[in-house]
Amino acid sequence: MKRISPFLLTLFLITGHLYAQSTEPAVGMADKLREDGKIWVVVAVIAVIFAGIAINMLRIDAKLRKIEKELNIK
Repeated sequence: MKRISPFLLTLFLITGHLYAQSTEPAVGMADKLREDGKIWVVVAVIAVIFAGIAINMLRIDAKLRKIEKELNIK
């Protein structure tokens, strides 16, 4: 119980700060990108990056399966 109390106190103090945030969006950069239509460029770049990471992971997985098959590792 002694370890849980400091954890709960810390968690309570952290969540108290979350309620102090304003409800209106204050992100001017995102609003400007939406107005200019450039937000889709940002979305496309992020999608290409994630696709590249996924393809790289699939290639590594295929190589590992091949090595495991050669070494008879299950």
